[in-house]
Amino acid sequence: MVGGVWQDAATGATFPVEDPSTGKVLAHVADAAPADSLAALHAAHEAQGEWAAWPPRARSEILRRAYDRLIDEADTFARVIAQEMGKSLQDARGEVLYAAEFLRWFSEEAVRIQGRYQLAPNGKLQHLISKKPVGPCLLVTPWNFPLAMITRKVGPAVAAGCTMVLKPAELTPLTAGMFVSLMHDVGLPPGVLNLITTTHSSEVVGALLKDNKLKKISFTGSTRVGKILLVGAAENVLRISMELGGNAPFIVFEDADVGAAVEGAVQAKLRNIGQACTAANRFYVHATLVEEFTEKLRQRFAALPIGRGTIEGDIIGPLISAVARENVHKLVLDAVGRGARLVQGGAVIDGAGYFYPPTILVNVPADARVMQEEIFGPVAPICGFSSEQEVIAHANASEYGLAAYVYTSDLDRAMRIKSEIDTGMLGINAGVISDPAAPFGGVKLSGIGREGGAEGIEEYLTTQYVGIGNLA
Repeated sequence: MVGGVWQDAATGATFPVEDPSTGKVLAHVADAAPADSLAALHAAHEAQGEWAAWPPRARSEILRRAYDRLIDEADTFARVIAQEMGKSLQDARGEVLYAAEFLRWFSEEAVRIQGRYQLAPNGKLQHLISKKPVGPCLLVTPWNFPLAMITRKVGPAVAAGCTMVLKPAELTPLTAGMFVSLMHDVGLPPGVLNLITTTHSSEVVGALLKDNKLKKISFTGSTRVGKILLVGAAENVLRISMELGGNAPFIVFEDADVGAAVEGAVQAKLRNIGQACTAANRFYVHATLVEEFTEKLRQRFAALPIGRGTIEGDIIGPLISAVARENVHKLVLDAVGRGARLVQGGAVIDGAGYFYPPTILVNVPADARVMQEEIFGPVAPICGFSSEQEVIAHANASEYGLAAYVYTSDLDRAMRIKSEIDTGMLGINAGVISDPAAPFGGVKLSGIGREGGAEGIEEYLTTQYVGIGNLA
């Protein structure tokens, strides 16, 4: 959609969208070229001035209507998400509710954009500080949460008064198209939100980064691609928000409630089939609990059925592609080759679709790839530890710092770890911590900026200072 109008790609090209449960084609969508993306940016640029002048309450009400509409259509969205991404209907419904909350949250933040007035310390000037929308934004979203990663960006951009070019992942464009239609149905003006679907991401995004009408890029994806975009964004000194890779440690201390820790581990590892940047990646369990924790986790993993995402119930769906499954399996084979012991899973499942079983590895050496790289699959490597100092050193020995999880009954320890661990987000006795009302983001190679919370809208605003002298 460009300027409020659905249209074919300039070249007429299309590309297929697959169901990863079957490998079958669900639909064909327009395969945009750079000329299409520049047309979308032009539409956003043309709409920016009028959109920025809209009253905050009017922007707020659009977001609230979108929230209500999305809740009403939750099951329809969930079924499309389950089809094109592969997650279970249960997970997909959870994503829709999570995505909707960003719309509701930022509908409330739209009317709370604040500035300030103050007298200069020397008394010679009056200071007026105000916030303005940064301008047309490029929003690049991933396939693993094809709706929530869009609303997490569109919500604050709409609230702040920014126009947008949205480029979803080529693997999951159908959900994006449905959402853009919804936003226009609830009253978003033409040109404010433009959609580009493409298999030529580098060329399309590269053309946009070179155009000085673009003022900001918000990207969620791999650190490798994020670094490339940072270089491209430097040419026009764009505002940047980036949520990149993760390698989350999951730490279970000797005083933890093991049952609660296992349930938290299942949530932190298997949510979205392990395909989440916040997924628990490295499990560190105190030596006195390793055997008990591993066996209880094995029982939980073994009890989960594997099947197509559109089936009702708590299931393990497919990974997003054959390449993704191959990459996960290579990590498991590398760990076993280095001496790790396979406790559960670890074999590619034959047949249609890209399924991989929940897998547990123990005695995993620190140099195994599965401990160094983001897994993005249902694999839990477990290591023992003996002291708090030791495990914090292990947890921080990563180039990533997005999320971490700690299970303990010692409040003093929890507060110490909060200060010592290098991470943007920390869950204490909680396996799921993402919340639209809280700032989401990391440190080190895990990204720049925050999404959600009161901080989220700031990413789409610029600060203007006016010094006022004697007006008499």
